[in-house]
Amino acid sequence: MTIGENIRELRREKGLSQTRLAELLFVSQDTVSLWELGKSYPDVKALIRMTEIFGVTSDYILGIEK
Repeated sequence: MTIGENIRELRREKGLSQTRLAELLFVSQDTVSLWELGKSYPDVKALIRMTEIFGVTSDYILGIEK
């Protein structure tokens, strides 16, 4: 899966809307949407925060680890 697909799946598993995830990451909902569509990628700060929110490794989010 792609980074965007992983973010979408993890977000849905946690029951978070794009808007709520954006609030937790201090970015806009549009930014989260672009990540999920694969049109842009999270920066390191957002990636680290997502590991805390989702309880997974950055390798998992990046699709390196299954």
